[in-house]
Amino acid sequence: MSLGNAKIIRFESGWEEEIKVKALGRLQDHLNNGAEKGQDKLFNNNDYVLTYTVCYNMCTQRTPYNWSENLYAKHGETIEEYLKDHVLGALKEKTDAFLLKELQHRWKNHMIMNKWLQKFFMYLDRYYVKHHSLPTLAIAGLRKFKTLIYDEVKKDVANAMLVIIDEERDGKVVDRDLLRQVVELFESMGMGSLDSYTADLEEPLLVTTREYYARKREEWIAKDSTPDYLIKAEKALEDEKERVLNYLNSHSECKVLRVCEEELLEKCQKTLLDKEGSGCKALLANDKTEDLERMFALFNRLDNGLSPMAKIVEEYIAFVGHSFIDEREARLKAEEKKEKPDDPDFIKKLLGCHAKYTDVIKAHFTNHPNFQKAMKEAFTDIMNRSVGSYTNAELLSTFSDRILKAGGEKMSETEVDSSLDKLVELFSYLDDKDFFGEVFRNQLAKRLLNQKSASDDLEKAMISKLKVQVGTQFTSKMEGMLNDLSTALEHEKAFKEFRENDSEKSRKVLDTAVQVLTTGNWPTYQCPEISLPNQMQLAVDQFMRFYNAEGTTRRVKWFYSLGTVKIKAAFPGKEGKMSTYDLEVATLQAAAIMAFEDGKSYTFTELADKLMMDPKFLKPVMHSLCCGKYKVIAKNPSTSKITDKDSFTVNKKFKSPNKKVKIPMASLDANANTKKVEEDRSITIDAALVRIMKSRKTLDHQTLIAEVLSQLHFFKPNAKQIKKRIESLLEREYLERSEDNPGHYNYLA
Repeated sequence: MSLGNAKIIRFESGWEEEIKVKALGRLQDHLNNGAEKGQDKLFNNNDYVLTYTVCYNMCTQRTPYNWSENLYAKHGETIEEYLKDHVLGALKEKTDAFLLKELQHRWKNHMIMNKWLQKFFMYLDRYYVKHHSLPTLAIAGLRKFKTLIYDEVKKDVANAMLVIIDEERDGKVVDRDLLRQVVELFESMGMGSLDSYTADLEEPLLVTTREYYARKREEWIAKDSTPDYLIKAEKALEDEKERVLNYLNSHSECKVLRVCEEELLEKCQKTLLDKEGSGCKALLANDKTEDLERMFALFNRLDNGLSPMAKIVEEYIAFVGHSFIDEREARLKAEEKKEKPDDPDFIKKLLGCHAKYTDVIKAHFTNHPNFQKAMKEAFTDIMNRSVGSYTNAELLSTFSDRILKAGGEKMSETEVDSSLDKLVELFSYLDDKDFFGEVFRNQLAKRLLNQKSASDDLEKAMISKLKVQVGTQFTSKMEGMLNDLSTALEHEKAFKEFRENDSEKSRKVLDTAVQVLTTGNWPTYQCPEISLPNQMQLAVDQFMRFYNAEGTTRRVKWFYSLGTVKIKAAFPGKEGKMSTYDLEVATLQAAAIMAFEDGKSYTFTELADKLMMDPKFLKPVMHSLCCGKYKVIAKNPSTSKITDKDSFTVNKKFKSPNKKVKIPMASLDANANTKKVEEDRSITIDAALVRIMKSRKTLDHQTLIAEVLSQLHFFKPNAKQIKKRIESLLEREYLERSEDNPGHYNYLA
């Protein structure tokens, strides 16, 4: 039949004779039996063009001979018939890995069929499908496979895959390429989404993964030490990550790993951390840094997973620190000798402990905030527990004095600087920083005044480190002391020039050096009055002439307890010859020695009257001259205690192998003025209270105490101390209680 000049193709003949027999039959035969030997392409260009042309002509004929709708329907029927007749049965016969291989083969065939049908009926996609808003041929083909094949076998396929995955977890070698291809099928069945993959494979995978690792957890936890368990857990997580990378969808990685983390780590974290002989505490005790790193890395994967581990680290560090304190306490109880404020071994142990676990936290725990906090809490607890007569603040300051003093610890400047850094780190944990400051300032003053500092640069470095830690207010007086000494050098130079040009230089005046210091910068010292020997008094008078000539109005106060004097003394030696010694003594000692220049003997009372000196200050002076190593003065009776009835004279039997003799004297001042520290604290609390109330005007009692505690950095008073200062301010009418609420305070401007 023809219409005009065109030959009309009837549907039956076009479909049956041209398309079905010549193209589809050949295609199905290829899918069932494979390509013929030597055949590179299923259809050559001529075969393909002939079939495409038939389809094209059948779709472009005028109505009623336009067979587009019929061909679209036949496209679906062809795929459906093939899937039912050739594919579904073959899959139903297979199980396990054979099912996967068969499915992969059939899916590959289906993609070939879909591709060629899409090419043959391409004109349908271009016009008919678009015009009627129908699924494209490719989508229609996928839907047929999903409905007829995938939905029928997906459960069996997923189960087979999960069995194989568990076998791989147990060490069996599996065909990963096959698994990846089947996963791609699950992904394709989502038609552009991962819904099918997620619902049909991923969800059951997560269930079996949880079950598998729950079994492994119970098995491993029963027989393995914590490090061995964690090695297995680490490998399991790495294997699961690799498994996803090799054949699962990347979106599954976080879900699979999360299941593993829950089963292998979260559910047994406490057991692993606390395990006897191999838990976190044992690893710390035995310095198992590699195992600790692994433990940290694994528990860091959990939400808040590091907190329990950090708590154990805190407790262990505190345990180690307290063991040193317990050692010190036991040693002090066992020793009968008087306790000293110098315990370098104890401080070195604390420094070593701090350095060790600082390195552990930095190198193996990546300086994680949880572990930094653990370190801080542990050492705050350690450093604020003191035993014996001296606090840790005093011991720490005395150790710094030992380092900074000439002839103390034998270290290079670099080692000293490093040690000072570590000392300041320990200092940062002290609650009573102000007490450390008071002790350190006293010791600094002694080093500076007695010229015992190993290095001015190191002194400045230490003060700078403290300044960085707690601020300028804490170190201002220390810096003032160093500045005073710098200024004093200029005074000494000027005084030396004055002495050379002094109009009264004809009078024999001792060679004298005087340091002029600012009272407010230095510790408070005892200042005993004394009648100086004439030669010493002349030196004092000469300096006062110089000082007054400068026109200053500042009052000068002499601290003879801090000065030093060199005396050339002669004592009877062998064969009537005199032995001469150079005595280095304190100014007060020098005055006492020179009192015996007349060769007379004096009772204690007579000597006190001659020197016009308070007996309570004279006793330690005479004790150093009569009862120490170098007895230049003889005492009667010869006891180790000075009394008012004792009598004294020059010790004519004095001998020493050394020509230069330094005679030490006990300090008249305490190392630190505890009372002054308490007074300063009261002033600081008062200032904080007034500052807060001036800003806030009205506050309740508890909030006010909390605000004060947050503002005090040098010490931590208890609530009772703050309450006492509040009462003082109420009495002095800086504050008043609220009439409406007695628990509230008002600021009085």
